[in-house]
Amino acid sequence: MTPFAHEALRLLSQGAASSSELLQEQLDRVAAHDGAINAIAVLDDERARRRAAEADAARRRGESWGPLHGLPMTVKESFDVAGLPTTWGYPQFKDNVAQRNAEAVQRLVDAGAIVYGKTNVPVALADWQTFNPVYGTTSNPWDTTRVPGGSSGGAAAALAAGFTSLELGSDIGASIRNPAHYCGIFGHKPTWGVVPMGGHQLPGLACPDSVDIGVAGPMACSARDLRLAMDVLASPPRRFGPHGWQPGQWCDPGRPIDQLRIAVLTDDSHARVDNTIVHRLHELAEFLRKRVQRVDIDRRPVDSAEARIVYLHLVRAATGAFLDATAYDAACQAAAQLQPDDVSYRACHYRGTTLTHRDWVGFDQRRSQLKAQWARFFQDFDLLICPVATTTAFAHNQTGQRWERLVDVNGTAQEGTDSMFWAGYPGVVGLPATAVPLGQDAQGLPFGAQLIAPAFADPLALRFAEWLEHEWYAFRAPPLRSGTERTAK
Repeated sequence: MTPFAHEALRLLSQGAASSSELLQEQLDRVAAHDGAINAIAVLDDERARRRAAEADAARRRGESWGPLHGLPMTVKESFDVAGLPTTWGYPQFKDNVAQRNAEAVQRLVDAGAIVYGKTNVPVALADWQTFNPVYGTTSNPWDTTRVPGGSSGGAAAALAAGFTSLELGSDIGASIRNPAHYCGIFGHKPTWGVVPMGGHQLPGLACPDSVDIGVAGPMACSARDLRLAMDVLASPPRRFGPHGWQPGQWCDPGRPIDQLRIAVLTDDSHARVDNTIVHRLHELAEFLRKRVQRVDIDRRPVDSAEARIVYLHLVRAATGAFLDATAYDAACQAAAQLQPDDVSYRACHYRGTTLTHRDWVGFDQRRSQLKAQWARFFQDFDLLICPVATTTAFAHNQTGQRWERLVDVNGTAQEGTDSMFWAGYPGVVGLPATAVPLGQDAQGLPFGAQLIAPAFADPLALRFAEWLEHEWYAFRAPPLRSGTERTAK
């Protein structure tokens, strides 16, 4: 069995495998190993088997359903799939059965994909670990005492474990990039707005394409598979200017790799990074010096403190807008008790959650200034490579608030939420970022980096990720142990 979607599709096109066979291989692997990992929240195996049989019959007739014809895959639980529940991990939504597919899911289905299940998420998609009272806890396939990341944690775990070769995730706080980093896979956070978000919302809420910061994007075990999926998922680019929305175009100057200008950012005082990751980024920079036109170390596009403050307030404004009245009132009370000079994550969380519209507009203006600074930075560089998070996957810790859970960074206790700095670096300004694996630490845990590109330069980030995959470091599968047999949830 191949972990790569493009190889599976090649086998299908050559008649070396059938959709039914590929699906059964993945279902067998789920049955053997998901009891220990718990990546798959919802199985839709019978409907998938029927669809796979139809895909095989269509292929025998010489028909093509599209570029993903007959490919079995899974999607994140938070995306609507017709006939399956969408809960976001909330018990009160366990019987919320979607009537239609989310727009991004439908694009995959229209391209021929066969969705056989949904992968686990944290409650409200609001954590870098994956557990909820509906579907339980998901573990990292590399070490089941550790987290797979979040909020697309089930997706990353399923990919690393070989349960699927393609996934659909979402990202507002590194929810694609963080699990990819912890599980050693690839993930792409697209330019904001190019993949439709309809059908990715809490039950009962409308979800316009303009949801702030949040995006949908592909996850896979190879960069080539990300590119394959983006060709299906992405809408034609558009830009907002003084005369409203205007048609845009993908931005890839087409420079050969040896003519690219690369900046490498290894660390930051606002989110100190484990020495193993920092050292590996320096090794990558030295590797690139002989292969690209220019490499600069620790050249920053924006002021770190400003980027952090703006992101944390705007992301919490976006997520806090959906709190119920009780939770919102509690946040208002907490915000009122803060000291004016408190810029901790906790303070930004409560202030952002309770922003007035006037204050939100002020932060949005500051974001526009950050965008302009990034644009000037990209006049000198084609890509920025930087960390995704401060550590490798940490041990399960489900007590207290997120900012109360500490991780060890080079012998110093750090709030787990410090890594939100790296999440927001490209996120708040809507830039594309591709997470790629870089290596493993002394304990054998994988880690990665993110490749940040200019707006609409998704093809450039993906092209460079594919080159790195071949020339530097590629996906490595974890040595799975047979777990408790999976039972129905």
